[in-house]
Amino acid sequence: MKYTEDHEWVRKEGDLFTIGITVYAASELGDVVYVDLPEEGDQFSVGDDVAVIESVKAASEIISPLAGTIVEINEELMENPSLVNDDPIEKGWFYKMEADKPSEFENLMSEKEYQELIS
Repeated sequence: MKYTEDHEWVRKEGDLFTIGITVYAASELGDVVYVDLPEEGDQFSVGDDVAVIESVKAASEIISPLAGTIVEINEELMENPSLVNDDPIEKGWFYKMEADKPSEFENLMSEKEYQELIS
């Protein structure tokens, strides 16, 4: 798993990449009440706004850490956005994408680098 400065995690699973927000980000946001996800087939570049997450404190954009195409969204979040707070790593993921350049994954932060960022 790798991380971004925007507090997202990216997990490589075969040819696909799953993206969500970190435990730190979920705790900082507070109770998540709404998630607006992209549609399957949507294409994004690095840095594009992909999704919106709203909590009782604020609304935040989910920024694409990789360029590619959305192949699956976590539809369960539409019905139960609190999964982001309850289990941001396993059940609270946002989307899966097929990367245009899988090597971009290597440019993201390691867990150690991310821990240094948030400390």
